Amino acid sequence: MNCTRSRPRSAGRFLAAALLACGIGAASAASTATGDAPRALVDKLSSAVLGVLGDNSLSAESKRQKLEQLVYANVDFDTLSRLVLARNWSTFSPAQQDEFVREFKRHLSLTYGKNVESYKNEKIAITGDHEEARGDWTVQTRILRGGPADISVNYRLRQTPGGWRIIDFVIENVSLVANYRAQFQDILGSGKPEKLLALLRDKNERGEPLKAPGA
Repeated sequence: MNCTRSRPRSAGRFLAAALLACGIGAASAASTATGDAPRALVDKLSSAVLGVLGDNSLSAESKRQKLEQLVYANVDFDTLSRLVLARNWSTFSPAQQDEFVREFKRHLSLTYGKNVESYKNEKIAITGDHEEARGDWTVQTRILRGGPADISVNYRLRQTPGGWRIIDFVIENVSLVANYRAQFQDILGSGKPEKLLALLRDKNERGEPLKAPGA
């Protein structure tokens, strides 16, 4: 892949990540108020996110802050963290579980909030949706950049008492949950929970991301 193509694809992947960070917050709030189905929620959130990213009156830092506030308030990080750690979740003490959720939350914010200026007026189209196991729901979308530059993004949502929440998203067949699970299993395979927590603390302090889809 040449450099000319890699830039727009990277920008499009950032948009997918921004949908997680910003739009899902709007989706969960809307679901409580209107009872919208997952597909309708993703449609609404897509419009909301594009509005934020395309607002030239906002500075890059203001956009980052809006994304962070919404993702912290509305993404189901408890479920996301349990899915990422999988069987290793039970090896963490309750205090370590709480710290992992906090540090992982912060890490995702740092990872996906650093490139807000990469947005280049992309559009979003919903291409399908279907029910998954346990009543979860997948909504399929494409970020439209033109022909082969388009990017597929699937959102997995779960019903909670507060409405539908995102528990995973998949960019071009790469799952955030599966990606981080593999990395963390390698780390935990050669060390205890404190080793992973120390790594996350260090990366967060340095502002350095782990490998992540769409980052």
